[in-house]
Amino acid sequence: MDYQFDYLVIGSGIAGLTFALKAAQNGSVAIVTKKSKVETSTNYAQGGIASVMSVDDSFQLHIQDTLNAGDGLCHPDVVELVVKTGPDRIRELVDLGVPFNTGTSGSAPFDLGREGGHSRNRILHAQDMTGQAVERVLISTAEANPAIQIFEDHLVMDLLIQHQSIKAGSVSLYQQDICRGAYVLDTITREVHTFTAHVVLLCTGGAGKVYLYTSNPDVATGDGLAIAYRAGAKLANLEFVQFHPTCLYHPHAKNFLISEAVRGEGGRLIDRRGRAFMQDYHPLKDLAYRDVVARAIDTEMKKTGDDCVFLDISHRDPEFLVGRFPNIYQKCLSLGIDITKDPIPVVPAAHYMCGGILTDLSGQSSLENLFALGECACTGLHGANRLASNSLLEAMVFAHNAATACAERIEGWRRRDLPEIPKRLSSSGRVDDPQSSEMVLITHNWDIIRRLMWNYVGIVRTDKRLALAKNHIAQIRMEIREHMPNIPLHGDLVELQNLALVAELIIRCAIQRKESRGLHFNLDHPHKDDVNWLKDTIVARNPGEDAVSTVPIKQVDTV
Repeated sequence: MDYQFDYLVIGSGIAGLTFALKAAQNGSVAIVTKKSKVETSTNYAQGGIASVMSVDDSFQLHIQDTLNAGDGLCHPDVVELVVKTGPDRIRELVDLGVPFNTGTSGSAPFDLGREGGHSRNRILHAQDMTGQAVERVLISTAEANPAIQIFEDHLVMDLLIQHQSIKAGSVSLYQQDICRGAYVLDTITREVHTFTAHVVLLCTGGAGKVYLYTSNPDVATGDGLAIAYRAGAKLANLEFVQFHPTCLYHPHAKNFLISEAVRGEGGRLIDRRGRAFMQDYHPLKDLAYRDVVARAIDTEMKKTGDDCVFLDISHRDPEFLVGRFPNIYQKCLSLGIDITKDPIPVVPAAHYMCGGILTDLSGQSSLENLFALGECACTGLHGANRLASNSLLEAMVFAHNAATACAERIEGWRRRDLPEIPKRLSSSGRVDDPQSSEMVLITHNWDIIRRLMWNYVGIVRTDKRLALAKNHIAQIRMEIREHMPNIPLHGDLVELQNLALVAELIIRCAIQRKESRGLHFNLDHPHKDDVNWLKDTIVARNPGEDAVSTVPIKQVDTV
């Protein structure tokens, strides 16, 4: 079946939903999401949204905190844009009905939390389930809008690219690639549909599942990064993978995050013997930047041989803890951990991709009519390390900018006919019974990739580990290509292809950067090198499969 819309939004998190609600004012919108519409990283975000909302805070302070966290690679113009327009986007959420906790003092209308790297309390939150509160409101608003149609259990396989020759008279000047839609697999019926649109928005989230241990939901397999790369779009800074310092360590707890807000409210990291250790690593101690805290925990675990460290907030009033962190309290209690009395066992886990599809200030990628928003995008905000709770803010700001840019151009796009779409697939595979073939290839390689990335391309890296990882992932990708035609075309296969490609791209970018900066720490290059490496790492399919280049960061005086 073929579908045609003005806008095709791939992903149903805060970025995609925010854009869809704004774009629906001037066109028809399809939201395609590969699982349930609420199965997004947004829905699992606990901490909140960072924004300047109190009289004792300022844009300059938030800008400087973001630049400090980004370790030299933030784009200052982007940081200023996001910070200064953030409060307007917050007010839009409030108007839609998002129930942020309100303040009790006259200095701020909201109860503002504090997290690592922030010099002021500026984290708006809805208890410790902020993402869920935002997702619920945005979904209900989108479902009530007749211009928006949501397709659940639909997985995008590849983008539909039109190759157009730009001419001056009879002379061909250059070739322009234009995104015109996508091939989409219905994972229930295993039918492939064609969606055409005037503009395509990739809002597919991150790639945490490329690592063995992650705070991300199972949907975070890097689909947007992979399909954008295959289509020829530029990607940037994939070596900067943020590991959240505190994921709950328990055999029956899968992907459960212990919010950074716990440390913001006074939680201390201790070892098994009860010794607080963060003072050995950074002056900010437990409120240091995420890259610092994650490496500190990794170092302590390697020194002691322990399986985890502990986060202790039992010194705070029990009533306060239950009221401030009801979700964390109940989850831990269900596993026999009473956070009002017991320290919480935690380990670092892959959490957020600071790199992604390279975009401009409107979210436009290097491919015409293809935009990228949210975690799958590299806007320049996060640099080498994301400041806590800046992600949802970034998603809203760029969704707004993208919607504004598209509204100005939609009439011109409508005057151009959409192309005839070939009835073919750009991915291999058969559409038949998944039980009829060697499905062990998928489960085996999925596990191998995630263990390989965790052990060789994790929190601490070396040149040797990266070289070995590159060789291993090349072998795995070759095996997938050789055997893929014999495997039925279904969601698990598409995700495996994407996961393997994204793993290879992360490795290639990590090999390119010969320094340690932010989230990329290499024991063979332990120091930051501003002379040679104050640059974005750019990777693209063309002109060569191994093409990795760098682009210097524009330097301005920091505030």
